Amino acid sequence: MDMLNCPPVSRRSWPARLLSVAALSVALLSGAALALPSEGDRAPNARVEDADGRVLQMKALRGKPILIVYEDKDSATQNQAFKDALAKLAKGDRYRRTIALAAIADVSSYDFWPVKGFVKDAIREESRKVGATIYCDWDGSFRAAYRLRRGISNIILVGKNGQVLFAAEGALKPEAQRKVIGLLRKEVEG
Repeated sequence: MDMLNCPPVSRRSWPARLLSVAALSVALLSGAALALPSEGDRAPNARVEDADGRVLQMKALRGKPILIVYEDKDSATQNQAFKDALAKLAKGDRYRRTIALAAIADVSSYDFWPVKGFVKDAIREESRKVGATIYCDWDGSFRAAYRLRRGISNIILVGKNGQVLFAAEGALKPEAQRKVIGLLRKEVEG
């Protein structure tokens, strides 16, 4: 075989090729680490606080079904139809008393003075409008614990036993909305 017909030889040394493979492996693994919790996973005990600094530990809600709606200001409308359906469901006292709603705002981009004060005021006002406490994830630790993607609406339902029953990101399709509401009904009504 003459030199003109030989396959090209990589100019990179074997250590450089090894580093490339290692970098690709780390990228793939870290991407997998960002996957939402799976059904059946134990829900992490993450911590958030309301606009007045009152802390909520997720473990304090165990024993109730927990509906987590995690959004930022840009993704808050992605699941408006689902939130409207939930509002209808919550008109009954039984559901309001039985389900723990964890409405959580990703405000990690605003954790600096003086902006943080303005954001707290806006969260208080929005909480009054919707009639529910909106909690704040100031440092992104809740997002990291639940492996949520930034900038997208995330819906997670945790059963009374602390296991994830449903997890999705983005706008829920009607069949997914019906599934979550059905799972909530099952948790409340047995």
